[in-house]
Amino acid sequence: MRRRDFIINTVAGAAAAWPLAARAQQADRVRRIGVLIGYAEDDPETNARLVAFRQRLEKRGWTEGRNVHIETRFAGSDSSKYEPLAKELVATQPDVILAHTTRVAAALQRESRVIPIVFVNVSDPIGSGFIASLARPGENFTGVMQYEASVVSKWLAMLKEIEPRLERVAFVANPKTTPYDYFLRAGEAAALALSIKMVSSPVATATNIEQAIESFAGTPNGGLLLPPDGTTILHRDLLIALAVRHKLPAVYPFHFFVVAGGLMSYGTDQDDNFRLAASYVDRILRGDKPADLPVQAPTKFGTTVNLRAAKAIDLTIPPGLLVAADEVIE
Repeated sequence: MRRRDFIINTVAGAAAAWPLAARAQQADRVRRIGVLIGYAEDDPETNARLVAFRQRLEKRGWTEGRNVHIETRFAGSDSSKYEPLAKELVATQPDVILAHTTRVAAALQRESRVIPIVFVNVSDPIGSGFIASLARPGENFTGVMQYEASVVSKWLAMLKEIEPRLERVAFVANPKTTPYDYFLRAGEAAALALSIKMVSSPVATATNIEQAIESFAGTPNGGLLLPPDGTTILHRDLLIALAVRHKLPAVYPFHFFVVAGGLMSYGTDQDDNFRLAASYVDRILRGDKPADLPVQAPTKFGTTVNLRAAKAIDLTIPPGLLVAADEVIE
């Protein structure tokens, strides 16, 4: 049995065995949930995720102002805020904390090894040192994985399908805000099988991004691959504009890149990931220990392609990719 199937089956079995009466039971006191978000408060995608999180909590019987209080902090794009916000949130002594992104989870881990922490948007929880294993996390962490490293193979295959002449792919991300090596190693192995050269392109600022892509675009038959990363999410409009300017096919990790004008994406359903995280928050509030809750793999993925973006870089979306797409933007 594959690891992912084992995790999903284990979680499903645990949920089925969990008494329905316990799920419905209401807390006899107001519980406190801390939330630390790695993006800006005015980011519309973040707010959509938080709505999904709160709706799932309400479905499980937790209503703000009645039996639960949610304390939320936003770090935005300022990395200097992670540590003080983590310290501030831990000081409120919440019953459980939702940690959004790898760097947020790392900051919270430094502040508490006791308070239960449920992570979301974390792709390499073992390599990041949050858990001992996916099936038995071991300490005060559990949550929902963002991606397994093998997803890079899918992204590369999509690029090769849309541009058969592809020879080089720039791997664009910030090593400080994503598990860079985790995805890059997988990408290099997958690229070799497709006769593609993976070009490591670490970035940290808008200037870095522009310089990296300008340099890469000087050689023909190139494309762009963006793993999930807070820096590239922040500068997505710039990245999309550069891809069009240099006629570079690009594959993105999230649907909202394509809605903003990007070429195509294959990724997890972010709303659903936050719902899954909310279900674990609920279970912890009712007495389960994070060490006993297997880390969940994402269950919903989607492909989005943008016909206008393809036309702008003189490409035609292959029929097979169009058929496979869950959404086509015209």
